[in-house]
Amino acid sequence: MCVGESVTRLDAYEKVTGRAKYTGDLIERGVLCARLLRSTIANGRVLRIETAGALEIEGVVKIVTCFDVPDIAFATAGHPWSEDPSHQDVADRRLLNARVRLYGDEIAAVIARDEIAAARALRAIRVEYAEEPPALTCADAIKAAASGAAPIHEECPDNILQRGLIEDGSVEEAVREEGLIRCEGTYTTPIVQHCHLENVISYAYMEAGRIVIVSSTQIPHIVRRICAQALGIEWGRVRVIKPYVGGGFGNKQDALYEPLNAFLTMQVGGRPVKLELSREEVFAATRVRHAETIRINGYLRPDGRLVAREYTAYSNQGAYASHGHSIASKGVNVFRQLYRDEKARRAETYTVYTNTATAGAMRGYGTPQAVFAVESHIEDMARKINMDPIEFRLKNLMPVGYQDPFSKNILRYDAFGACIAEGKKAIGWDEKRREYQNERGAVRRGVGIALFWYNTAVWPVSVELSSCRMVLNEDGSVQLQLGETEIGQGADTVFAQMAAQTLNLPLEKVHVVSTQDTDVSPFGSGAYGSRQSYVGGMAVHKTALLLKQKICAAAARRTGTPEDALDLRAGLIVRAEDGEPLLPLCELATGICYNTEHAEHLTAEASAQAKSNAYSFGCTFAEVEADIALAKVRLVQMVNVHDCGAVLNPKLAEGQVHG
Repeated sequence: MCVGESVTRLDAYEKVTGRAKYTGDLIERGVLCARLLRSTIANGRVLRIETAGALEIEGVVKIVTCFDVPDIAFATAGHPWSEDPSHQDVADRRLLNARVRLYGDEIAAVIARDEIAAARALRAIRVEYAEEPPALTCADAIKAAASGAAPIHEECPDNILQRGLIEDGSVEEAVREEGLIRCEGTYTTPIVQHCHLENVISYAYMEAGRIVIVSSTQIPHIVRRICAQALGIEWGRVRVIKPYVGGGFGNKQDALYEPLNAFLTMQVGGRPVKLELSREEVFAATRVRHAETIRINGYLRPDGRLVAREYTAYSNQGAYASHGHSIASKGVNVFRQLYRDEKARRAETYTVYTNTATAGAMRGYGTPQAVFAVESHIEDMARKINMDPIEFRLKNLMPVGYQDPFSKNILRYDAFGACIAEGKKAIGWDEKRREYQNERGAVRRGVGIALFWYNTAVWPVSVELSSCRMVLNEDGSVQLQLGETEIGQGADTVFAQMAAQTLNLPLEKVHVVSTQDTDVSPFGSGAYGSRQSYVGGMAVHKTALLLKQKICAAAARRTGTPEDALDLRAGLIVRAEDGEPLLPLCELATGICYNTEHAEHLTAEASAQAKSNAYSFGCTFAEVEADIALAKVRLVQMVNVHDCGAVLNPKLAEGQVHG
């Protein structure tokens, strides 16, 4: 048994001793340095860039401006490619931008021998702009477009990137019922930055006519495709290598600067070019969580039964599409699935371009914003009818047997009920509600609850594919390769556990290749959407079974025992019937490689496509103390209860919950 055990992370020693090699650790001396010239306006157009003075600075090799790059629009979002144009990400980005859409937009790049020369050159460049007033909120952007201002993107004259509408039944008819209580609320969430420890960094060079990019990315195979599209070249002319990654949380689920870095190395004859952002640049010019304003109208009976609800969300996309409307759309799933409306529900979403930092993927992918709004509104409705918030939730929660009409996923057991019961007991809900119900004075205490819902992976919106390769080494150990990436969450460790259990090998006999290389690694979409263990795990299991079958076939030839009578246990070839050892796996592995009659190298490779999603459920209980006079809040106690399904590695799962 290996799955389900709290085995130590495979990369723990390398990371805590500082031996793990990240992108910055692999850069050799003599590499050229690229620095970006960023706009000092938030909205407008670059009219002219004067670089003559900057080019005279010693150490400057080349300067590329927004007028020098290919006029190719590309999408940066790290989603799987779709042959259906309607499912492709919005291509609204260029390598450098003459049309400025946010403060800090990239308008030129300096390539120099060192950081000092590059910084001096940036200060020497002169830029002339045609400036326009910026629109910083969704409301401002829509209003500006309606008043005749130039749109942020010409393809969207109203500054609305996309809108969505989902209706189940007629809210207008449902609310005609007499005696209904109406509760309305508006909830806002702010911009958030990921704050991963490792800044955005890559370096690129050319080798044998191909571009090689070494990058801290969650999505190496997708980055390869996006770079090729941005440059207008064949996908096979790009190679992407992903070393250890110092955190991503969704920010590195975009092709952030790899396409530009690829272009820059082409401009200097293939010489290596490093492009590393400062922390300030990461904050301002990579990706952030979408700020959203969500309005919910609820109609309920005095007994607490929800009859109908309306949900309207405005999602601040920022300057470029990135992951775009998929964030707001994902949030609608929370509204539609978490609670059931007896008669009708309506959800309308707007994703709006503004002159602010581009919003993209971040942990939870639109769910945190929607959960905050929906749970706040549920609390408001419970208070309006003076009902216990747990009782109100249980009365309206997604029922067992519910099937989502779009994904076809089915809720098969009462996960919410189990989580709520555990949390309620752990925090002492009933006792503290009674104790705090008559709180008076400046400092008061109370307890609260919030639920969450999430579904794993991107099916059926996009393809969910993962591939795995296993190689049997001559000593009986196994090399394990995937296209799925370890970005700090412990995926490599769990993949090794899965392989070890399926092959009945000791964990130390499974060697995971943590670095992804698109020339070598089998295809995988990467790390996002909580898909790693789920989709990647399917590929690992399928490949391990195939390798096990090949091992038993080879052992049958060597032992004369029928293949179907053999098994692999604890690194031994055994008789399946009684477990009698016949041959050590290491002996078989060496023998088949060097056998003069039938030499063979055993490998296995398989792909797995997921066509369903795994639900995730949970709840948080909190005891809070509020100083009303000082507007100060102190968290006294928090209890998190998660339905994780089968826990693959309890210690890693605990770390995720704490995180």
